Amino acid sequence: MKPVQIILVPTDFSPASKRALRYACRLADALGASVHIIHVLKNSLTQAAFTENYAPPSGDFLEDLDRRTRAELESQLSAKDKAKYSATFIVRAGAPAHEILEYVNEQGAIDLVVMATAGRGGAARLMMGSVADKIVRAAPCPVLTRHPDNRAHAKSTFRAA
Repeated sequence: MKPVQIILVPTDFSPASKRALRYACRLADALGASVHIIHVLKNSLTQAAFTENYAPPSGDFLEDLDRRTRAELESQLSAKDKAKYSATFIVRAGAPAHEILEYVNEQGAIDLVVMATAGRGGAARLMMGSVADKIVRAAPCPVLTRHPDNRAHAKSTFRAA
């Protein structure tokens, strides 16, 4: 079994994904691993292009969005923790599951993905699926998912590749 050296943590900045990041950092402490944190901007601009009053956003808007997102992403860890975990921050745009899997495949060195589940159930999950489900099914590495609640009895699940 290959040692875990790089842990990828997808985040949507929700409380659940922040808890997953804290969990990943505890794992990184135990394993001596580094942490990559990725946020994917959902590309709603292409959906809006099919409406009658669509006006493409300016380059300044997109640059500002990227800058604000990157600042929010980097604020997830203190300066001390950024150095401690040799943190890498990634911002992408597109479909979240696709972009996360693309990053994992491009890197080739991601050993573990740690992420929160959305907590969606029933019909919504059946109709839309979830990003976590798609990652668990398609990732070439193990995926650890965390329940979105902050309950003491929340369990982690682990699927080995």
